[in-house]
Amino acid sequence: MSDEIKHECGLAFIRLRKPLSYYLQKRGSVTYGLNKLYLLMEKQHNRGQDGAGLATLKLNIEPGNPFLYRLRSNAQQPIADLFYKIGLEIQELEKFQPDISKHPGLMKGHLPFMGEILLGHLRYGTQGKNNVEFCHPFIKRNLEPAKNLALAGNFNLVNTDELFQQIGFDPGPFEKQSDLAAMMEVIHHFLDKEEALNPNSPSIANVLKQAVSLFDGGFTIGGLVGNGYSFIMRDAHGIRPAYYYIDEEVIVAASERAAIRTAFNVAENEVLELMPGCALIIDDKGKHTIEQIIEPKERRACSFERIYFSRGSDEKIYRERIALGNHLSKRVLDRIEKDLKNTIFSYIPNTAEVAFYGLVKGMEQYLNKIKVERILSWGTDVDAEKLEEMVNRKIRQEKIAIKDVKLRTFITDDANRNEMVQHVYDITYGTLRADQDTLVVIDDSIVRGTTLRESIIRMLSRLSPKKIIVVSSAPQIRYPDCYGIDMSKMGDFIAFKAAIALLNERGMSSVIDEVYNKIKALEASNELHTENVVRQIYKPFTPEEISDKIAQLITPDPIKIPVEVIYQTIEDLHLCCPTNTGDWYFTGNYPTPGGNKVCNKAFVNYVEGKNVRGY
Repeated sequence: MSDEIKHECGLAFIRLRKPLSYYLQKRGSVTYGLNKLYLLMEKQHNRGQDGAGLATLKLNIEPGNPFLYRLRSNAQQPIADLFYKIGLEIQELEKFQPDISKHPGLMKGHLPFMGEILLGHLRYGTQGKNNVEFCHPFIKRNLEPAKNLALAGNFNLVNTDELFQQIGFDPGPFEKQSDLAAMMEVIHHFLDKEEALNPNSPSIANVLKQAVSLFDGGFTIGGLVGNGYSFIMRDAHGIRPAYYYIDEEVIVAASERAAIRTAFNVAENEVLELMPGCALIIDDKGKHTIEQIIEPKERRACSFERIYFSRGSDEKIYRERIALGNHLSKRVLDRIEKDLKNTIFSYIPNTAEVAFYGLVKGMEQYLNKIKVERILSWGTDVDAEKLEEMVNRKIRQEKIAIKDVKLRTFITDDANRNEMVQHVYDITYGTLRADQDTLVVIDDSIVRGTTLRESIIRMLSRLSPKKIIVVSSAPQIRYPDCYGIDMSKMGDFIAFKAAIALLNERGMSSVIDEVYNKIKALEASNELHTENVVRQIYKPFTPEEISDKIAQLITPDPIKIPVEVIYQTIEDLHLCCPTNTGDWYFTGNYPTPGGNKVCNKAFVNYVEGKNVRGY
């Protein structure tokens, strides 16, 4: 994605089902659990840039001794920072007791993070600040073990104010800035009640059933309870991803299937998806159950997981990204008038690379068909040189754009800063014939268009192509997200800017006022959640009209080279990613009422000139 919108949060959970001595004898390391947690977190590093954290729960600890520990970091390399600190603690112990790693009981007693249940988290901030205090897990402590709770998740809630009201909790400045704090207070509220009914053995399923029914948002959450229980829970629509693996030694959960497969070297069919509305609950003995906590609703798993967020090393995601590129090939062929001889294909690094392979495969299928037809048409009029020339025809592919080290500058004024931004990408000179070759570059999505306008188009134009065609493997991003991705301001989206520009150009600006007035009326009657009124902004135009306007908006002055934009269709998106139908970014069809509310508020903020999130 050429426009930086960061990523989602990531979750990593491990429950060791054997004594620590078992892993020393069988796996050769008393730190087996920590080693695997590190792998799980690093293999999901794409999901967090703002911080990381981990919590460890020790089992069968004598009363009066600590049993729940947490470590968090917002360093530049937070995962490395966490495990470096843990490594230092081990090294300190080994200075005085060189053989301590051969004694699991002593290690557990001396090292805070040597425990049987581990919860790791990778964070990027969609709400609150990037201070270390906002990194997950959060912890709620109590003298009674079963009232201790550690919580982390990949989510956003859009009804935090209402949650505090429902449990009668008066939030402080910190709680108001964090939806995890709201979730924590609600779950702990019901945990406290359940503990009163069943001292030291509260039903986690009952706690979750009471708490989760109040949440409006998309979420995967993991929790550790002081009495030795733990859980992973997923929202009713399956918006945020969750996978798990279980054998006799471990119970593992993570946000990405491929991370589990790599860390534990297991087959695809051994890693299962936690289904919507379900919780994986593990008791203090290591026994697990899958509980249906809330009734599953229409599956609306996030499509951006397949397009961009999750690593493409998952074989299903890889195939889907290939398909996304392949489905664009016919439209690209039509746009270049099938002139493959004078067209070069490339991609904007790095996440669009797999879709690029799919696009090229589509071109190769067309070219091979043409080769066969031409050769057959020759009949007997063929010689080796002629045949060799035809067989050797290839799709022209080049590595055109290279992302440079992220440039930072002390310059603060916009004009000079934009000059620096132009150089975020560099180009490979001499790769095309000036004024003769059309250049087709594929990106996985176009969100704001800023990097295209300020950097990529400017740099590509230096090669003097006949025309530049930018292809997006995702459809037009028209609406904000409120389920865990930092895309919440209406005015940021290049598709929205294009629609507004078209309304103004065609004397239809009254539509903007009509939408605004209708939203304000819904707000006055407390019905913002009932309808996504912003859809009316796009209704007068075809997707092609908006794409053409986007092409104009991303073409900076004074560049005269024609620029065109091709987007994926909604229909092809669904064909390519059949199990991830969460398409609210593109269609405005939100899975929860809170989505409509956020979208409408985002539009009001735009009209009123408020540069704030819609939730």
